[in-house]
Amino acid sequence: MKIAFLGTGAWGFCLASLIASKNHHVVSWTTKSDLAKRLEETREHESLPGQKSVGNMTFTTDLNKALFQADIIVEAVTSSGIRPVFEKIKQIETIKVPIIITSKGIEQKSGLILPEVIQHVLGQETRENIGVMSGPSFAHDVIRGLPTSVVGSGYSQQAIKAVCDLFGTKTFRIYPNSDILGVCYGGALKNIIAIACGISEGLAFGMSAIASLITRGLHEISKLARHFGARQETLYGLSGMGDLCMTSSSLLSRNFRFGHLLAQGLTEEEAKMKIGMVIEGAYTTISALELGKKAGLEMPITEMVYKIIYEKLDPKIAALELMQRAIKEEHL
Repeated sequence: MKIAFLGTGAWGFCLASLIASKNHHVVSWTTKSDLAKRLEETREHESLPGQKSVGNMTFTTDLNKALFQADIIVEAVTSSGIRPVFEKIKQIETIKVPIIITSKGIEQKSGLILPEVIQHVLGQETRENIGVMSGPSFAHDVIRGLPTSVVGSGYSQQAIKAVCDLFGTKTFRIYPNSDILGVCYGGALKNIIAIACGISEGLAFGMSAIASLITRGLHEISKLARHFGARQETLYGLSGMGDLCMTSSSLLSRNFRFGHLLAQGLTEEEAKMKIGMVIEGAYTTISALELGKKAGLEMPITEMVYKIIYEKLDPKIAALELMQRAIKEEHL
């Protein structure tokens, strides 16, 4: 098949290479002409040194070329970029093929999860063709063929099957999951908790504090996700607890690293510049806090992360405020 792959960050490059290794023709699209040229020449992404792409991959800045006669569209841009990209696609042609989302986030202002953003742009008739791939997976591991397990979800069984068939390999295991709400909310909200854990690590609070943040963070994620119709058991699975544990405990996680840098005294802008990649958790924090307020739910960890990033609250004071909250009976 021909796969139109949108986005050439480290994660996009990794997944495109994985798909190409299965004898598909992958046309990888980016807005950066210098990046497309470099990848075409070297077959290696600067964020994944020593790992060259395999299979039939081409790189382009021409969106029409990527979409022409594509059998499947795979998205790997950013949560803030997904709307403008699909607005461009809408102007080019009517999409009738499967669309698979691999980004994780919640759109600001609208509060929509990413599959809902695509439906809003392309129309409800695309709903049955939308799938999602999510779970605990670092590009650094996946491109090296290390054992990884994720989930494939969608609004229809055919979309779920498309995700599983396209990505599944001997080392990249995909479990089908029909709860697309749980998969999307879990994948998006865990990035906020990962920032909190990075801050904790940066303040040298120890593993006890990180364990507390992960556990109470999962509770916070579950409250909001279930309010919008997600299933509790999904949040305890790969796209919830699994992704949360991985992202909240490693400097390979850009969200964890972002929090770590904030704790060291860097500003939001300085930390983002040092990492050099989009910090989805910083974007999603705003969306999640707005949704929590509308739903009448307390989101203490999310609120403190927001205050640290956007109101410049001292991380140590934020930690103290969390620890001094009124104690209630533990409930998960």
